[in-house]
Amino acid sequence: MASLEIGTDPSTMGMDAARLERIRGHFDRYVADARLSGWLVTVARAGELVWTGSGGYRDREAGLAVTDDTLWRIYSMTKPLTTLGAMMLYEEGRFDLNDDVGRWIDALAEPQVYVSGTATAPVTVPAIGPVRVHHLLSHTSGLTYGFNYLHPVDAIYRAKGYDFGWAKGADLVRAVDDWSTSPLLFQPGSRWNYSVATDVLGRLIEIWSGQSLDAFFRERIIEPLGLIDTDWYCPEDKRDRLAMLYVPVGGTFAPVADLARAATHLPQLWSGGGGLVSSAADYQRFMTMILRGGELDGVRLLSNRTVALMSENHLPGDVDLANFATDSFSETDYAGVGFGLGFSVMLDRRANKSLVSEGTIGWGGAASTAFWIDPVEELTVGFYTQLLPSGTYPIRRELQQLVYQSLSD
Repeated sequence: MASLEIGTDPSTMGMDAARLERIRGHFDRYVADARLSGWLVTVARAGELVWTGSGGYRDREAGLAVTDDTLWRIYSMTKPLTTLGAMMLYEEGRFDLNDDVGRWIDALAEPQVYVSGTATAPVTVPAIGPVRVHHLLSHTSGLTYGFNYLHPVDAIYRAKGYDFGWAKGADLVRAVDDWSTSPLLFQPGSRWNYSVATDVLGRLIEIWSGQSLDAFFRERIIEPLGLIDTDWYCPEDKRDRLAMLYVPVGGTFAPVADLARAATHLPQLWSGGGGLVSSAADYQRFMTMILRGGELDGVRLLSNRTVALMSENHLPGDVDLANFATDSFSETDYAGVGFGLGFSVMLDRRANKSLVSEGTIGWGGAASTAFWIDPVEELTVGFYTQLLPSGTYPIRRELQQLVYQSLSD
């Protein structure tokens, strides 16, 4: 069973226990006001858990409370683990970050870029340069999501069956071909747009490693890190621990049981962009490994130099997302925030109006989960709930305020 046992007095780690309790009161009000069914937070410093709290229900209708071992749909918090896998193969010399993705994905060998027209009659021009691996890692490839609902190319994805989900019967090979034969939103590297790029990266992991993505994850990430509750679905013997999914309705929320049940059977494709089910304890292990420069409990998955590279802003000219992103969906505020290889990166906390240290990396998931890793303060913080969509409430910024005000050193 997953454990979130606190073995350290927060005061010895430079944090005020009484002020940390403000987190509980704040999110308990979310439950009392019927904005959230339940929540769980972990706060760790220097790899040591200093505070955890939870409240409400993992399944309100069944009367099941949130517990330490609740299983959550982490959706796009899968992306950093897929990025981890890709960078492990990078360290083995399987590819260069500047490599043309068309070397391995035929449909991206000669990409076309949308310039005008409609979803049914797009006008395109040839890309002036290739889609490179680092474009996938930084969401600057020109790929998109069907659920963005902002651009004619988004509609092209939906017409092929990709909205908030996958085309019926599509495996990862077919899905990547469907996306890659659609126009790009822009010339590769010229803008930022949240997209299926990490799912394409998952297909590249299969090609580079010679393994299916699920086998690679199991052998190279899940087992070495000791992630006992992380998988592509929730097996039958753990289903009573799986949180229900909810959507806001009329000032409260309602369950979406069919979508929640989708996590109880093997998926039709391995989604490196959003497919994992996990626990707070498992994700804490992942965050601690990144904080410690790629090593945990004597197992090194990445060089600390590689982690440092991933944690730097890779947007051209060191710009932030406010000046480089399209209007696509994002799990973070744009101002003062850049994007590295698999993570957002805090560049200017004054521009972001935030207490978070510059250099902090993080991301979130579609069901309002979120995490960040602050190397300056040696903080790792995770937030878990199950409300779609993630932008419903400013949970991440509120949690940031509540965590940083508790620092006492």
